[in-house]
Amino acid sequence: MSKLGDLGARLHRGEVGYDFIKNRKIWYGLSILITITAIVGLAVRGLNMGIEFQGGALFTTPKTSVSVTDARHYAEEASGHDAIVQEVGNDTLRIQIGGLDTEQSDKVRSQLAKDLKVEESKIAAELVGPSWGEQIANKAWTGLGIFMILVVIYLAIAFEWRMAVAALIALIHDLTITVGIYSLVGFEVTVGTVIGLLTILGYSLYDTVVVFDSLKEGTKGITKQTRWTYSEIANRSINGTLVRSINTTVVALLPVAGLLFIGGGVLGAGMLNDISLSLFVGLAAGAYSSIFIATPLVADLKEREPAMKALRKRIATKRAAAAAKGESLDADESVDGDDGFADEAETAVVGQRGRRGRAAEPRG
Repeated sequence: MSKLGDLGARLHRGEVGYDFIKNRKIWYGLSILITITAIVGLAVRGLNMGIEFQGGALFTTPKTSVSVTDARHYAEEASGHDAIVQEVGNDTLRIQIGGLDTEQSDKVRSQLAKDLKVEESKIAAELVGPSWGEQIANKAWTGLGIFMILVVIYLAIAFEWRMAVAALIALIHDLTITVGIYSLVGFEVTVGTVIGLLTILGYSLYDTVVVFDSLKEGTKGITKQTRWTYSEIANRSINGTLVRSINTTVVALLPVAGLLFIGGGVLGAGMLNDISLSLFVGLAAGAYSSIFIATPLVADLKEREPAMKALRKRIATKRAAAAAKGESLDADESVDGDDGFADEAETAVVGQRGRRGRAAEPRG
């Protein structure tokens, strides 16, 4: 067995693990810091909206020896507006200028042909009105709102409302970070960006639902035992699915990274940048939030219940009594006469028979 596979098996059996729930305040603080940075960047720099949303003209030139810097200077001089120029491969330039109407677009195209020393007929011009982008934006917001509502309803039915709330907060966390990165990096927001943002929502929920399902199974009959608190079982659920989450995230990120760094960076494919950046940031943020945000939030909300508070108190009392007798009693051990529920509790709470590779046996 590989080292990673062996580690995954040991994590699943509960032989090793990291206490994610105990250190949750660190992850909350880190997420709040990143989110504040994203919001400040969004407020100060704003988003670089493409012509699909603000309207304007898009010119695609034939092969030319003119540099991107010189082409930007020519475009801004000809139009009187800021211009975005990208090299899209084979020495072809993509020049985007916002705020132009049809008459202005024709004049700019003619002037660009002279400055770039190419035939005017070989410069492809595309004029986009702002109303089309506004319709796309409204539909995207509508789709996002419907998706959020359906997610909350489904999770509340399949699991419970606390998990639905935690998943919703994690989703908002992922979207905020992704949009903030776009603002800080200065990437153009296009229709491709919107598609990428809507795509990451499903990926963001995937790992979260996997952990929630493990947690749901692990907490059946939790109040009938005095071995584990809800937070401890939540932590075991995270550790038990940790390697799986890492594997699925890495496998998903590799092709997206290829699109971003090779397709967008090396080949200069502008639309690939718009889609791949949102996917890359969203996938990474989704994997982080499912482990460090969503499940710890569920544990925080659940531990506020009177039944969970009483359970924690009973467990603390039992452990204190065991410690006074010089016995070792932690979250993975029990003592004789554990409410006559040792066998049933091990199966129900852990969610499988025998964490150590055998069926649990009655104690005492």
